[in-house]
Amino acid sequence: MARKKNKANGSANHFSYGTLILVVGFLLLWEAGSRLGLISRMFFPPPSTILQTLYRLIANGRVIDSARATLNRLVLGSLLGITPGILLGVLMGWSRRLRALFDPLIAATHPIPKISIFPLILIIFGIGEISIVIVIAISAFFPALVTSMTGVAQLDQVYFEVAKNYGASRWKTFSRILLPGSLPSILSGVRLGLTTALLLTIAVELLSAKQGLGVMIWFSWQTLRVEELFATLIVVALLGIVINSGLRVLFARLAPWSPEHTGQTSTAIK
Repeated sequence: MARKKNKANGSANHFSYGTLILVVGFLLLWEAGSRLGLISRMFFPPPSTILQTLYRLIANGRVIDSARATLNRLVLGSLLGITPGILLGVLMGWSRRLRALFDPLIAATHPIPKISIFPLILIIFGIGEISIVIVIAISAFFPALVTSMTGVAQLDQVYFEVAKNYGASRWKTFSRILLPGSLPSILSGVRLGLTTALLLTIAVELLSAKQGLGVMIWFSWQTLRVEELFATLIVVALLGIVINSGLRVLFARLAPWSPEHTGQTSTAIK
């Protein structure tokens, strides 16, 4: 068992070093190509120039204020979307009647691109933060719901039958079987919902916002400040990496029995 873990850790480290070498090599080629005139500096400024621009944006506080505005929308919208998504998903996974009732509605509305309903939300709620937060919440709602419902529905019914035979109450069945068994899927839904919400946050800020990382991207494009555009994209990428890495560490503590952390492929409770 220890050998398998060491082998897995070695593979992960090898992958990380390989990725780092690939990225550094790509940046060096980009830097050389831009400075030698092999590629257009107007559209692809040297990475060193982009980093200098990023430092300047951090020093004058522009990127920090914009990132704060984006995070505020992201957190509020995710809470309003993921929380009811998890609750309804768990109930639909547990109850066949609820699943039969709501599943057609979910199947019809889930594939609709959430950015496409933004104009309708603007008509109903007007231009402002409320409309932005609502479309972010909707984008985070569906991944959390679908993943939570799937995690509960795929639990082996044998566990529930054994609990019933031993006279377990509904609360014990929920807390000892349903919640531990479906928690890895629920947490995956949280991470997927947050990632989707981040994408929609940036997209909506491009269309209707006064401050945020999406606004910086839009103004950088309008004024052809390509180095600021790349610098802002770096901030967005780092924000996504930090969110996903933080959630991965947190979920490893909340659900250490998850197949993602144990290396198993089965979701059965052991």
